[in-house]
Amino acid sequence: PALSNGALRRATASLSDMLSTVAASAFALSAPMVSRPALSNVRMTAITPGDVGTTKPLGVYDPLGLMTTMPDKYRRFQEMEIKHGRISMAAVLHVILTEAGVRWPGYLSFAEDIKFSDMPGGTWASWAALPNLAWAQIVLIVALLDNSVLAQKPDKAPGDIIPFFWVRYPDTPGFSGKEFKLNVERNNGRAAMMGIIGMMVHESLTGNPIYPLPYPSA
Repeated sequence: PALSNGALRRATASLSDMLSTVAASAFALSAPMVSRPALSNVRMTAITPGDVGTTKPLGVYDPLGLMTTMPDKYRRFQEMEIKHGRISMAAVLHVILTEAGVRWPGYLSFAEDIKFSDMPGGTWASWAALPNLAWAQIVLIVALLDNSVLAQKPDKAPGDIIPFFWVRYPDTPGFSGKEFKLNVERNNGRAAMMGIIGMMVHESLTGNPIYPLPYPSA
């Protein structure tokens, strides 16, 4: 039986599509291979073994895949890790010294008649005893240093923020070299971040930030 005009048009379109697909396949098989251009030359991962911070035993450790999905953020992550590590190292040292009874001489606040010797040690206790105006001063000074005096320059290595009276470690091989000491700083900062969190948890639960060591009487 004769096909209707609509059926004929559909059959012709299907045949045309089939021939186009076959022709494209044949061209793909016979055409020379052409290399694909690089996608904006962005590395698919920002970390490679041997970079500062990729130390044993973990090496390149990125369980969340952040360096694969967001390689452009790696520089910012490095700066944040170094900064938080340095603050945490200072915080851990603060807990150790204050729990040992070490205090600055003189007054912390003349207006409220508070001496440094009146301040308790630890984490939460010292935070709660500090006057509000003292906290405002700390926040303002840290903001000034972070955003102006010690601001990170894009043309310098992450963490290289001292603009005066400071020379980076000489790049010599071995335990005295710059790479070794930068790795030591990075790992000590990571340990200190975990350490200060542990001290805060211990003080919240037991009142003793250095639990299970005995709480000093001083």
